[in-house]
Amino acid sequence: VQLQASGGGLVQAGGSLRLSCAASGRTFSRSTVAWFRQAPGKEREFVARIVWNGGSTYYADSVKGRFTISRDNAKNTVYLKMNSLKPEDTAAYYCAAAVGLIYSASVNAYDNWGQGTQFTVSS
Repeated sequence: VQLQASGGGLVQAGGSLRLSCAASGRTFSRSTVAWFRQAPGKEREFVARIVWNGGSTYYADSVKGRFTISRDNAKNTVYLKMNSLKPEDTAAYYCAAAVGLIYSASVNAYDNWGQGTQFTVSS
């Protein structure tokens, strides 16, 4: 699976943004897809994940209630809708995938990564 993240930019605090992760490859529809983020000087951290049929989602506590992950397998795309954005959400956001049901927030659980998309939340 090859992944391409997009949708970054500049947004004001309290605003909304939607990131997209477009995938190519036959295994996408059978893959768990996750979003991670990495701020300058910090480790990459888990944000959210969704299993292959969208039946299970999981969020980091820091984004729960504000972010929503969804997928459209017909379009080979996973989305991350982000509301009530805060300056601390500023980071490069990466989508990652692994075939099967992956119930993990570890970067090591995902073996396919996109190039990342950056966005900044201004206060």
